[in-house]
Amino acid sequence: MTAPPCPAVPDHTAGLVTDADAFAALAPAWGRLYERCATATPFQHHAWLHSWWRSYGGPGRLRVLVVRSGDELVGAAPLMLVRRPLPALVPLGGAISDYGDVLLDDADDGRAADALADALWDAARTALVDFREVRPGGAVERVYDRWRGPRRTVRDSLCLELPAVPLPELAARLPAKRAQRVRAQLRRHTSLGVVRHVAGPDEAAPALHRMLELHRLQWRERKVTAEHTLPRFREHLVRAVPDLVRSGNAVVTEFRIGADVVAVDLTLRSRSLTGGYLYGAHPRLRESRADVAVLLLDACSEQATRAGGADGGGTLSLLRGSEPYKMHWRPEPVANQRLLMARRRTAPLLSAALCAGAARLWGGEVLRRWREQPSG
Repeated sequence: MTAPPCPAVPDHTAGLVTDADAFAALAPAWGRLYERCATATPFQHHAWLHSWWRSYGGPGRLRVLVVRSGDELVGAAPLMLVRRPLPALVPLGGAISDYGDVLLDDADDGRAADALADALWDAARTALVDFREVRPGGAVERVYDRWRGPRRTVRDSLCLELPAVPLPELAARLPAKRAQRVRAQLRRHTSLGVVRHVAGPDEAAPALHRMLELHRLQWRERKVTAEHTLPRFREHLVRAVPDLVRSGNAVVTEFRIGADVVAVDLTLRSRSLTGGYLYGAHPRLRESRADVAVLLLDACSEQATRAGGADGGGTLSLLRGSEPYKMHWRPEPVANQRLLMARRRTAPLLSAALCAGAARLWGGEVLRRWREQPSG
């Protein structure tokens, strides 16, 4: 008698995680997938996302899509459900994360991307899918290409990027006089006795506390990003960064003169990208005629060069924003993307999001022109 054939087992299976403890338990498999996703930025690291959820998430909102091949994770979309201003699935990480994306195995032949797109279609239901701050070439573009409903791509924030090379090579990109000033500043830092100390995982938390205190001092009596002063932000960094340091995806550097810590820098890095995320510097540094931007970029470029390996490559990102001090280095402007996806029944939400985004851009342009008008 011939035995009946065994039922076929799907090559790729998708699941939905809505429980924070189950999300926490994904850390080992998530970490392996992260290392197999070349486009991943530090903001897709499990330590960053899970810590962010603990500080900023809301009950009943977690929506993490996972795709497995056998027992191994080959795709993941870290999302949450929001109700305002429109019902939408948005990436975890929020406004304090410079890039949003999904994870897909580099070796995927399309089946993991197909499964993730199908799972996202099912999860969306009556909500818009709104991926903000996607770096060009992000893994979520492979999901977007497979979307069966209405979709639109619009421009999002501007990031500035430099090649991952040592500071002397970056200085060579500058006009001769400015390059000479950079070299003079490096000598100035040496004469002041500035030395670097890279914090280990167990040293990271106290170093971050010092960084945020110095950040508060440097912005005293000036406009500062309010979120950086809040306890939830401090708790998030102190919880997430030691694990990122442990995995090589963050570097916390203290700058010392004698026994005094005069600046602390947090740099985040992945296989293809290194970015200076936040720093704090004591006012005495500027009073000593030290150029803090040169001090920090020297350290950050060194980390970017190491992350690029012997073959070089990679990107030194100045992250979002086009502040004048960044423009001095002649960076390449790279616009993030906003990927909007809807089902037929939620197409009106997509239209509403596009209209709201256009209105914000128009309002920002009007305000910029008003500020540029001559006084009087």
